[in-house]
Amino acid sequence: MECVLLCIGKTDSSALQQLMGHYEGRLQHYTKFSIQCLNDPKNRKNLREQQQKEAEALLIERALKPTDRVVLLDEKGTSYTSEGFATYLNKQQLAGHKRLVFVVGGPYGFAPALYARAHQKIQLSSMTFSHQMVRLFFVEQLYRAHTILKNEPYHHR
Repeated sequence: MECVLLCIGKTDSSALQQLMGHYEGRLQHYTKFSIQCLNDPKNRKNLREQQQKEAEALLIERALKPTDRVVLLDEKGTSYTSEGFATYLNKQQLAGHKRLVFVVGGPYGFAPALYARAHQKIQLSSMTFSHQMVRLFFVEQLYRAHTILKNEPYHHR
C-alpha cells in the first residue's frame, strides 16, 4: 500500500524540511511513501475563508484518485495513541487499499465537499499546531507506527 501525505502550501522552514526528509527516508524501508505539496490557491489572500476552503478543495480533489482511501487530519477526528494508530494502519493495509492519502488542509480546515469525500478524520492532538509542524509530527508518527508493527525498538512501551 502506498501512503501519501497531501498538503496545501509549501514548507518554508528548511529545518522542518530536513526533519521531514529524515523520516521520509526512514519510511522507505517500510512502505512506499511520498509528501505531495500543492500550491496555495491563486489570490489566496484576497479570498474569504469559505472561498479559500473551496479553492483548496478543488486543488486537493484534482490530486486524488477515485480509488484513494482519504483521511483528513482534522481537529474533530478520531484520536489515537501511537499504538492505536499502528493498529489502524495495519487494518488499512489488510483491507487492500492501493493508496492511503492523509490530507493536511489550509489554515481554515476543509470545505464540506472534502468532508463528504473523506473516509475518515484523524486528530493528531487536541492542541493546535501550524500546518507545517503537523506535517513533521504526522511523518514521525507514521514512521513510529511502522516500527511498532515490526516490533522494532524505536517506540518504548
